[in-house]
Amino acid sequence: MATILLEEEDFIYLSLDIHIIHKIAKATTPKIPPMECHSSPLMARIVRDCLQPQDIRHLTYSPASSARQSSSISSTSSDSLQLWNPPSPIQSEQEEREQALRDYKVTIEYKHLKSHAPGGVYLIPSLDNLRSFFGIIFVRRGPYTNGIFKFQLKLPPKYNDASMWPQITFLSYVYSPYVDEATGSLDIKSAYPKWDPSRHYLVTVLTYLKKIFYSKNFVDAKANITAKELGEKEPETFRKKIDACVRESQKNMYTNDPESTARFTEEQVSHRVLRDLLKHHIRDESQVTKQAVLAQIDKARKV
Repeated sequence: MATILLEEEDFIYLSLDIHIIHKIAKATTPKIPPMECHSSPLMARIVRDCLQPQDIRHLTYSPASSARQSSSISSTSSDSLQLWNPPSPIQSEQEEREQALRDYKVTIEYKHLKSHAPGGVYLIPSLDNLRSFFGIIFVRRGPYTNGIFKFQLKLPPKYNDASMWPQITFLSYVYSPYVDEATGSLDIKSAYPKWDPSRHYLVTVLTYLKKIFYSKNFVDAKANITAKELGEKEPETFRKKIDACVRESQKNMYTNDPESTARFTEEQVSHRVLRDLLKHHIRDESQVTKQAVLAQIDKARKV
């Protein structure tokens, strides 16, 4: 039994408060009306990127002392900017706005995954980088059945522009003609020679990731030619290597990357209690809501 422990704030389905941002951005005098919004550093960055340069100098950032490292952005009359890191050097205001729009599109794509992610694939954002995600795929059938493979997905700074492919690197060992054995990189460019942001999204690349674990034909595979040839010429030996790969993924299930937001822990009493509570109190799928699940988690924590 494996349990992925997620904090509430880990599900960063971000929504921008357009009213607040618009109000700050429109301010033209040094004295901006008192206003404060609490958010993660990630949200703070998005708010900052949406402001006019002349308004940024009135913002200060002070990290909270809690373990969640929530942040506070408040408007003041100070001319200093104190954020967790200095704003990146952007040459023009137009470029700054374009980058903010790209970042916003990423949050929209991620929110879309809530209801459209491929079955068995889970993606969780990094807490300090808008373009870094940690994921897990649970393979339920086919040659990789019962495999539990962890991966990291990174987006280039100008993702949502043409020819800006996502990058997926497996943190678990994956023996596949589609995965570079040395680096763990998934070959995305062979599947999508031209990345078109009007047709290709995060769900596109995650669907492709899942597909490689069920593929029976490796004609288009280029990442691991040795594995491809072995699969075509010696299928039994190829299958043994896949079986070994699956066993290794299970063995290393509780080995967590220090930076990963998706962490596995061995089953504890609280996990069993939570499972029983969910079965007892949420019997109808229509009753499954975030609030209902969090209520049961709160009860299990008290055990």
